[in-house]
Amino acid sequence: MSAPDRPSRQEISDAVTDLGWRLVLGAIYAEATVSSLTEAGEVAALVLVAVGADGQDHVNIDIRADRVVVRLRSAAAGTVTNVDIAAAQSISSAMMERGVPLTPSSVQAFEVAIDALDIGAVRPFWQAVTGYVDEGGPSDLTDGLVDPAGRGPAIWFQQMDAPRPQRNRVHLDIDVPHDLASTRIDAAIAAGGTLLSDSRAPAFWVLADPEGNEACICTWQGRD
Repeated sequence: MSAPDRPSRQEISDAVTDLGWRLVLGAIYAEATVSSLTEAGEVAALVLVAVGADGQDHVNIDIRADRVVVRLRSAAAGTVTNVDIAAAQSISSAMMERGVPLTPSSVQAFEVAIDALDIGAVRPFWQAVTGYVDEGGPSDLTDGLVDPAGRGPAIWFQQMDAPRPQRNRVHLDIDVPHDLASTRIDAAIAAGGTLLSDSRAPAFWVLADPEGNEACICTWQGRD
């Protein structure tokens, strides 16, 4: 796929934000609120019609009785392409005609980050114990492992230069829409957390709970 078919993160966000979509961890997401599983199925069918036959390998739909979450990302390219942006626009138009607004209200993605001195030594253990597979395509993850069923959080490995016994070696990364990061950080601090570092913001902020266990709030920004 040529470079023009792979827009930058900023271009992706600019193209879809006003339509109710958000770029989170290499994919674009939107959510529709529904009143029943039957309605959820109808919305999902509308999404499939909107993306057409050529978009089938770009769309993932999570159906629940109260919501439908749509994820767009090129399976072949391993990233968001102009095809995905066009699909988001088509889906948004179809939802608008039906009177179903799209929002990013609960969109997020989780990653588990594991610090390691020898990534090559510890990675096979985590792959075996989780049953995960190698992440395919371009990615922001280092030596990423993913759930082949697409349900569990991704795992990535952070290179350590020396042991750091004073801190935990496993932490959560919570990827959220860029315009909701400050709200999530404020909520974490109000719940007893501490902001340890914002030196890499807006890519990520490092927070800790009252006992020092760490988590990062992450966005797509500051990574190009």
